[in-house]
Amino acid sequence: MADFYQILGVSRDADADTLKRAYRKLARQYHPDVNKEPGAEDKFKEIGKAYEALADPETRARYDQFGEAGLGGAAGMPDMGDMGGFADLFETFFNGFGGQNPQGGRTQRRGPQQGDDLRYDLNVDFKDAIFGQQREIKIPHLETCDVCRGTGAKQGTGPKTCSTCGGSGQVRRATRTPFGNFTQVAECPSCNGAGQIIVDPCVSCSGNGVKQVRKKLRINIPAGVDTGTKLRVSGEGNVGLKGGPPGDLYVFIKVKNDSKLKRDGVTIFSEIDVSYLQAILGDTVKITTVDGNVNLKIPSGTQPNTTLSLENKGVPRLGNPVARGNHEVLVKVKLPTRITDEERKLLEDLASQYSDKNINSSSGLFSKFFGKES
Repeated sequence: MADFYQILGVSRDADADTLKRAYRKLARQYHPDVNKEPGAEDKFKEIGKAYEALADPETRARYDQFGEAGLGGAAGMPDMGDMGGFADLFETFFNGFGGQNPQGGRTQRRGPQQGDDLRYDLNVDFKDAIFGQQREIKIPHLETCDVCRGTGAKQGTGPKTCSTCGGSGQVRRATRTPFGNFTQVAECPSCNGAGQIIVDPCVSCSGNGVKQVRKKLRINIPAGVDTGTKLRVSGEGNVGLKGGPPGDLYVFIKVKNDSKLKRDGVTIFSEIDVSYLQAILGDTVKITTVDGNVNLKIPSGTQPNTTLSLENKGVPRLGNPVARGNHEVLVKVKLPTRITDEERKLLEDLASQYSDKNINSSSGLFSKFFGKES
């Protein structure tokens, strides 16, 4: 078996400080996180095993008298899970000591904590999104328990100081390592870092200090909202813990489709079918808008797929309801698939007269056919 003194490179009469310095030097050299050479990890464990045996005066005395057999298996390099987190301490040794948890763990917050924000998805009718409305909604959220007033304790009682941590919310554990004695600080397992324990919990909230309720809220939906618009209602999220401020409620808008009208931003789009005679002669027709039915003038000679605009009949601009977009109307001209003999004769006469540029005569034929003046 290898001699522990030889492994550490010290004489058999080396004092404790010499042993420690030798171990630290070798541990730095062969630590697996530093040395990636083959066999470095085994060497590191061997160094640790030697130092653990020699660092303690009792085990060193038995080793000096009987060798490794005198240790009875007591000396052995702890694995990474032994010695209360030895690996963490070793990592801290190389990185330098500081207040930050080397594993990136969070510090338990014991003071007031802000409540969580909530999301509510709201479906809105097409026209209600354009002109705005007020809606009443019901939301489930956390509120302070009205029985215990947020303490979590049964009426007539109160929280008691945690006997495990003395109210600090933390426990300390001293650990002896090859580097010396280290103190680890962790969240108290008895009170989960709160520093207090509820002995007699409130029946209404089961000791949580908060309970879920359904609350009615009246939401003001401004004119011009669209799918994806997010409305913020301040202070209507979950209540904060330990007296902290409540979170906010965010209402996400989804606008329902309309069977006749389409929307793109502040512009409304629709289509209208007119006969070829209406397109030629012109006409006034009723169309549906967000403001109701209005008259739309079809100019004479309107071509198929012409777009006619109704100014200020679109969507109000969000935040400026006075300014509105336009309503764009696509005119589609319908051609008949069948005509009577009389209609054919009239159209043929019209075509003949039109070719002769006799507009007045053609106009008279239209009047005869439709029974009105063109």
